[in-house]
Amino acid sequence: MSTVSLNISNIVKLTDEKFAELADANRDLRLELTAKGELIIMPPTGGETGDRNFEIDGQLWLWNRQTRLGKAFDSSTGFRLPNGATRSPDVSWIRIEKWSTLSAEQRKKFLPICPDFVVELVSETDDLAQVRQKMQEYLENGLLLGWLINPKNRTVEVFRANREMERLEGVLSLSGEDVLPGFVLNLQPIWEN
Repeated sequence: MSTVSLNISNIVKLTDEKFAELADANRDLRLELTAKGELIIMPPTGGETGDRNFEIDGQLWLWNRQTRLGKAFDSSTGFRLPNGATRSPDVSWIRIEKWSTLSAEQRKKFLPICPDFVVELVSETDDLAQVRQKMQEYLENGLLLGWLINPKNRTVEVFRANREMERLEGVLSLSGEDVLPGFVLNLQPIWEN
C-alpha cells in the first residue's frame, strides 16, 4: 500500500480533538493532516525502513541522553504546526527551552510547535516530491535543520533555515551543526541495510 491523500476539507473540518480520535482509532496507520485539510494516510513501514528509522532514533536518543539539550521523538509523535497542519516526522527533536514553554496538558497531545530538527527517511512508498514539500513546510513553520535521507541512491538533502537546500551524495556521516552540537549521525548502517 502506498501513501494516500484524501481531500476532506469540503466535507468535514477536523478539529485537533477529532483528528486525535481518528488517529487513535486507526493505530495501524500513520495519519497526517495538511494545512489545507487533506488527510494523509500512510501505511506502516516495511522492515528495512523500520530498521533504518530505529537506527537513526537510537543514535539521536543516545546523543540526547548524554547532552540533555532537548527532547527527541519518534515517528508516532504529531506536531501541530503554526500553519495548522499536523505532521509526524520520522525522527524529530526540540530544544529543552522550547519544551519548557509547553504546559503539561499540551505535552500530552499533538505538540503545538514545529520541531527544531527533523529527519525524513524516504521509503519505497514515498513520493520524493511530496516529502520535499513536507520538508519545505517544516522550514516555513520554524524548522532549523532537517535531513531528507534517501537510502536508495545514498543521498541526503540538508534543509536549513534561511539557506538553500544542499544535496550530499555518498556521505558516511552528518553533523548536527549548531542545532545539535556534537551530534554526528553515522550513515553507514543506513546505507548497508
